[in-house]
Amino acid sequence: MGDDRMTDRPLAPLRIAVAQFDAVGGDMAHNMDWHLRLLGRAAGAGSALVVYPELSVSGYCSGLLDDDAMAQAVDPAGDDLAPLRRACAEAGIAAIVGAPVLEAGRLHLSAIYIDAAGEVADVYHKMYLDPSERGWFEAGDTPTVVTLAGWNLGIGICYDSSFPEHARQYALSGAEVYVLPGAFPLGRSDFRRTIYFPARALENTVYLAFSNYVGEHAGTAYGGMSAIYGPDGSCLADAGAEAGIAVHDLDHRQLLETRENLQMLKDCV
Repeated sequence: MGDDRMTDRPLAPLRIAVAQFDAVGGDMAHNMDWHLRLLGRAAGAGSALVVYPELSVSGYCSGLLDDDAMAQAVDPAGDDLAPLRRACAEAGIAAIVGAPVLEAGRLHLSAIYIDAAGEVADVYHKMYLDPSERGWFEAGDTPTVVTLAGWNLGIGICYDSSFPEHARQYALSGAEVYVLPGAFPLGRSDFRRTIYFPARALENTVYLAFSNYVGEHAGTAYGGMSAIYGPDGSCLADAGAEAGIAVHDLDHRQLLETRENLQMLKDCV
């Protein structure tokens, strides 16, 4: 990935939403209902994109994955996501949704990008797997950048953010936003919020959009705090600890000004 995507031309602001809800492990109907409900809120707020947590369709349920990980696989173009694809098309909003995806006989922990026409435009497979996840999934090896209204969005998932080079690779290739679906337990999410996420945003002068669960499923309590961070590391929007969304307008002029003042991307190559 080269730097041909990088631009000094200011883009129109991009309004995005990060969504959080109380999932039920293995209950796709319940989880999809929350997807549709929160997509409606995001669209009503004028958002162009809504981001859901890691494995948002199935919930992050280790018991189900231990029993039969393959049985949790979702066909991005199949019936499981059809209601969400229709809702995206009807509302004219894009979405990033999490699910296990089977590709070429390999099960991946994936983030599925559905565009505003309701089409599956891309699928990212998590590149850095937690130790427990390596028994269920195979790591991906391909960074994924999607373009929305001229903005370049690099997709990561949860543990990917623990590796500074992951976000840096995207930034050097021209990404202005690091999109990060997560499943961070209560306590750990606060640690990432106060250290990892501001650092990833600041050191790469990118916006960062983080989505997490609230409530408890599969014996794990989640801390919420889905948030959007600015290219200077500041927290711009926060969904708190209850189910709902946080919304913010990404300002491309502000990003360019930040990159003029903080030139780490220029100086590291």
